[in-house]
Amino acid sequence: MAIPRNTICLWYDKDAEDAARFYAETFPDSSVKAVYRAPSDYPSGKEGDVLTVEFTVLGIPCLGLNGGPAFRHSEAFSFQIATEDQEETDRYWNAIVGNGGRESECGWCKDKWGVSWQITPRVLTEAMASGGAEAKRAFEAMLKMKKIDVAAIVAARRG
Repeated sequence: MAIPRNTICLWYDKDAEDAARFYAETFPDSSVKAVYRAPSDYPSGKEGDVLTVEFTVLGIPCLGLNGGPAFRHSEAFSFQIATEDQEETDRYWNAIVGNGGRESECGWCKDKWGVSWQITPRVLTEAMASGGAEAKRAFEAMLKMKKIDVAAIVAARRG
């Protein structure tokens, strides 16, 4: 098995396998590749406990590490998921928030493990790239949202 040259390592208390399986069920081009168990006791676990999990999220190689409660996730790291329409936006948002996660602002939410996600419709990214008054209107509309409302962004772009 080839080890990817660059892998995102996500630290979990003890739920790396559950998180990886949730991501694999929720997002396309996502899977759990391997689960490795600790060969001996370690500071936050016992021999035989799940230590690491190799998985992919939308084709991005990741490693989930059950490192214990010492470190927590923050918004300093997030997965940004580009969505095509409101249906896809709703599907991912509802999967994350509806599975013990919580809403934040401007298209951000956190899953139940504390990992931040930006569920970002392409129409928002395109509006921001357009610059000028169109981008300003879309940006100001976004600032009032939790989950992004595609129709409201389209309307804001038009003025």
